[in-house]
Amino acid sequence: MRNVELECAKCPVDKYGRACDNPEGRGPGGCPTRRGQGSVDAALAILGNPETLEFARAASVQEGEGYAREDAGLRTVKTRFEEICEFAGKMGFTHLGLAFCSGLIREAEILERMLEGRGFRVSSVVCKVGCVPKERIGIEDGQKIRPGGFEAMCNPLAQAEFLNRAGTELNLVMGLCVGHDSLFLKHARAYNTIFAVKDRVLGHNPMTALYLSGSYYKRLAQGASPAEDG
Repeated sequence: MRNVELECAKCPVDKYGRACDNPEGRGPGGCPTRRGQGSVDAALAILGNPETLEFARAASVQEGEGYAREDAGLRTVKTRFEEICEFAGKMGFTHLGLAFCSGLIREAEILERMLEGRGFRVSSVVCKVGCVPKERIGIEDGQKIRPGGFEAMCNPLAQAEFLNRAGTELNLVMGLCVGHDSLFLKHARAYNTIFAVKDRVLGHNPMTALYLSGSYYKRLAQGASPAEDG
């Protein structure tokens, strides 16, 4: 599907009338569901791998189990923690990895104990593992968080290497910095899922910036200065 703009986030069609959600649905000119059958077929071909097929099947089953069907409609019933534990169980995973930020060490300890309480073996690795100075990657003193002293760099590649060597089956990422999380996800060999992402301002809930983009955080959507927030 070449020379086609992928803009699903801007789709003008009502959710349940979209081609991706309804066999009789519609889509704009560049709709990948309507115009990208080659890419869809290539993706489906990957399901020829039995492990991948079972992973996709179990994920879809887990999705359905996240809701309760009631007379009034659907009701969500499970936290992300519960869903991760249940999904790992469906896949037969017993050894989980936890790659976490040093700023969330208390939360990481709680999460590790909760996972162990569910019967999992957990290998956890902090972002600062190795105590490698930031100068090793070309950081100048003025670029440190606290100039004038030693600062260990975040080391997502080492986190991935430790968990690779430990033989984890599913890794949970918790609060790694933007960019560091990308390196970890690229180099960790096991399957990975996100437990929490980092947002230092919004209590690690970046969706808040979207929810408040029309009021308190409208500067983020409009490029305004902080003084213009409502």
